[in-house]
Amino acid sequence: MTAYFIQAFIYLCAAVIAVPIAKRLGLGSVLGYLIAGVVIGPIIGLVGTETNTLQHFAEFGVVMMLFLVGLELEPRMLWDMRNKLIGLGGLQVGLSTLVVMGIAMAFGYGWTIALTVGMIFSLSSTAIVLQTFNEKSLTKTEGGKNAFSVLLFQDIAVIPMLAFIPLLALPELVEKAQSLAQTAAAHHEEISLVAGLPGWAYAIVVLLAIASVVVGGHFLSRPLFRYVASSGLREIFTATALMLVIGIAALMSLVGLSPALGTFLAGVVLANSEFRHELESNIEPFKGLLLGLFFITVGAGINFEVLFANIAPVLAMTFAVMLIKAVVLLVLAFIFKIRGSDRWLFALSLAQAGEFGFVLLSYTVQNHVIPTELAQLLSLVVALSMFLTPGLFILFDKVILPRYEKTENTREPDDIDDIDEKGTVIIAGVGRFGQIVNRLLVTNGVKTVVLDHEVQQVENLRKINTKSYYGDATQPDLLHTAGIDKAKMLVIAIDDPERAVGLVEYIKHTHPHVIVMARAFDRRHLYRLRNAGADFMVSETFHSALNLGKHALIRLGVHPFKAEQQRATFYETEVTHKDTLYEAWKQVTEDDKYLVHYRDMFIQLEETLSAAMKNERYRSFSKLERGWTPPPKNDTTEFSQSESD
Repeated sequence: MTAYFIQAFIYLCAAVIAVPIAKRLGLGSVLGYLIAGVVIGPIIGLVGTETNTLQHFAEFGVVMMLFLVGLELEPRMLWDMRNKLIGLGGLQVGLSTLVVMGIAMAFGYGWTIALTVGMIFSLSSTAIVLQTFNEKSLTKTEGGKNAFSVLLFQDIAVIPMLAFIPLLALPELVEKAQSLAQTAAAHHEEISLVAGLPGWAYAIVVLLAIASVVVGGHFLSRPLFRYVASSGLREIFTATALMLVIGIAALMSLVGLSPALGTFLAGVVLANSEFRHELESNIEPFKGLLLGLFFITVGAGINFEVLFANIAPVLAMTFAVMLIKAVVLLVLAFIFKIRGSDRWLFALSLAQAGEFGFVLLSYTVQNHVIPTELAQLLSLVVALSMFLTPGLFILFDKVILPRYEKTENTREPDDIDDIDEKGTVIIAGVGRFGQIVNRLLVTNGVKTVVLDHEVQQVENLRKINTKSYYGDATQPDLLHTAGIDKAKMLVIAIDDPERAVGLVEYIKHTHPHVIVMARAFDRRHLYRLRNAGADFMVSETFHSALNLGKHALIRLGVHPFKAEQQRATFYETEVTHKDTLYEAWKQVTEDDKYLVHYRDMFIQLEETLSAAMKNERYRSFSKLERGWTPPPKNDTTEFSQSESD
């Protein structure tokens, strides 16, 4: 037990020392972890043979990361990105595999080995790339989005690769391994539910495992989380989140699938859950710690003896692989019209080999596809390419990006996320709608914090002395920085209806004291915002359309007083029936009878509205009408008090 404590202390101490220094020097945390691993491993020798075993444990950080990535995606979002996912990702994997395979065959390797090597090097490091994107705020850029599509396809592609690689086994390697097979099996035996099954049975088991993740995640997770949340113990919720991720990873391993893909699928299924943000906050610390440990083990696992004995071929292969992948990615960037600095970000960020390369290399040796000696060299190439990746991001930041900054808006200004003020009201989105709300509040002495994800919009507002900040207001960290804990009100005026609803749900779940006022795009969106818990909603076109309709009546010969009267009647009728329509909308499902019910309610509203308009001249004036002053005779001004309604 003492030895474990000492080893844990060494790894943590190396991270605590190296990572802050690397961050301060602008190298990024990933390079800091890698350097720490090299120092305590090959250079000083404080860690040794346990590194490979520890690396398998640390790879669970990648599994957790893909679970969190899945939580950020909805099934509809995956469907929307299908073209880039299949087209861009599929072409990258296919072309990279073919080019590497051709070069390997030119150097005398058989087609089976060459194809296997091509598949291994076609993959990139999801862990390094996404971690660096998050640190450098590159996730929302065009280059970052396209890179994520490719990484997602690569992670999915690992499954058919694992199924295909055993078919490439070399007869001579199989014969050589037969004499040791019984001894190896006695010392190490993997638990599997599919070992020895025929192909059709294996396919059924795999489909059942995937179905259990999808169905269980959709129908069983919510009752489970509600039960755990009712206990009021945060540590039990954390344990439940870990249980979920570990259980899914174990299930996928038992059926021979990628644990990372299984947890990613579970994350997508839970993306619409009301517990999504709580899951993120509970898993995030474990993900960060295990990813850091994974990077340290990569650095510590570099075998300098083998490296120095084969320094020339290893370096040549490393640079060749990175150059080939970068060229392939640049070609695809031209084809898919990725422009400017985003094109270079896309190419450079994915130019390395990935952590799944270690998994595939181990798998190829076990299945007698690649000789052990070659696998050791290829492992060094994978590790070195990952080690050099932070340098490519530095190249992008220091050399490439400055060439485009004068003509592009790919990055925010240096101080744009430094929110140095707090306000009573946070305004999310400062477009044509949010600007008016902000101006009204500020001119009445209300202090606001304005957030917007469009860099140009933020800069334009600052030019007219309107203080605003760049950032995605749907991100919990940014809201925390903006002072959501002490704010009294949040005004949601962002352009994405889905994200607006999600933001309302999150605020009402985590900060119920905050008053949420939201802009709706249409009646359905307004109902969804209300259902999510918004305190006040307004359709952005409702009042302006009413006023335009009133002036249309005036231009058609209706007396201005009568036109205002009809406008007020329309408004009062809508307000009177809004609750009834909302309750009918909540019953709308795929069942036709509920759809018909809502349709009938809407038709009834239209009939009521028509009757109210016809009877308006006979009834007494409403409160709204008594507050309206008719315009002077022959007045042609088209702006009256009602315009501000």
